[in-house]
Amino acid sequence: MTKTKKSDFRPNDFVVYPAHGVGKIMSIEEQEIAGLKLELFVISFEKDKMTLRVPTHKATEIGMRSLSTPDVVTRALETLKGKAKVKRAMWSRRAQEYEQKINSGDLMAIAEVVRDLHRTDDQREQSYSERQLYEAALERLTREVAAVSGVDEAGAAKKVDDVLVSRAA
Repeated sequence: MTKTKKSDFRPNDFVVYPAHGVGKIMSIEEQEIAGLKLELFVISFEKDKMTLRVPTHKATEIGMRSLSTPDVVTRALETLKGKAKVKRAMWSRRAQEYEQKINSGDLMAIAEVVRDLHRTDDQREQSYSERQLYEAALERLTREVAAVSGVDEAGAAKKVDDVLVSRAA
C-alpha cells in the first residue's frame, strides 16, 4: 500500500476528485472514528455546495490528484478538435463507458467524451441521457481548464466552446 506523504496535498490546493471533479482543500483535520484517530482532507466543491472528508492515507489510492499541467490541458483541448469516435455499440453500453470516463477523473478521457457527444446545431437532436453525459463531461473539463488557466468558469467555457466551434467549421 502506498502511503501518501502529507506534503503531497496542502490546504488551498485545488485537487481533482474522480467522482466530483475540481475541489479545494480547505483544511486537514483529525477526527476520531470508531476509536481510531484519522487525518482527513476537508475538500470543498463550491459549485455543488458539498464538502467531502477524505482520509489522507487513502487520497492517492482513490485517485485524488493535483490539477493537470497546462500541457495536459492543451492536449485535452486538442483532443476536442478530433473527429468524434462513436462505437456502434448499444447506447446503454456506450453510456456506461462515457460515465466511466467522466468519473475516472482523467482529463483526456473527459475531453474524449465531450468530443464524442458534442453536437452542432445542424446535427441530429441529442437524447436526454446523451445531453446529461455531455453536460457533465463539459462541466468537468471547463472547471479544470478554469482552475489550471486561472480564469473564471465563463472564460474557460468560452475557451472550450471556441475549440468545439472551430472544429465544426
